[in-house]
Amino acid sequence: MKNLEVLNRDQVAPETQEIFDGLKTKIGMVPNLYATTANSHYGLLALLQLGETLKKGNLTNKEVEAVALAVGQANNCGYCLSAHTTIGKMLGFSEEQTVEIRQGTIEDNKLQALSKLAREITETRGFPSQQAISDFFSAGYSKGALVDVIGLVALNTYTNYINHIADTEIDFPVAPQLKEVYG
Repeated sequence: MKNLEVLNRDQVAPETQEIFDGLKTKIGMVPNLYATTANSHYGLLALLQLGETLKKGNLTNKEVEAVALAVGQANNCGYCLSAHTTIGKMLGFSEEQTVEIRQGTIEDNKLQALSKLAREITETRGFPSQQAISDFFSAGYSKGALVDVIGLVALNTYTNYINHIADTEIDFPVAPQLKEVYG
């Protein structure tokens, strides 16, 4: 028995069916992550609402994806790395840039400071180095952006953990595996 199943439209409550219908209209499918999170209507609702709210914040869509890639790598979540590599490429990142963000080698100083901070927040359970925070501010980010990054780390950790516990089948092109990250 799986810990959490991927649910189809007929297996969820009517209010969750509406969410599935909206996802299908918006993105053409109900990704397995959402269909798995739908084991809890409110868990799915929280995931979607927090994500939509934070996307309206102080970071660009590409920066939101950079955080997702850094967190997904830190948490070793193959599902989220695959999903966010795909989304990142749709937003203009090359495959190489998505790998560089995950490795901490992206040449763009702003993206480097952002992804380093997101990774450190994840790996230290909320105790990043003051240097990582200072580098983030020196790259031009605001205190509001810092709060948004913390929220995105929490959001992405939530999805990473759901995927770990559910062993969610990847329904995106699989992201490349990395041998060594952040030396």
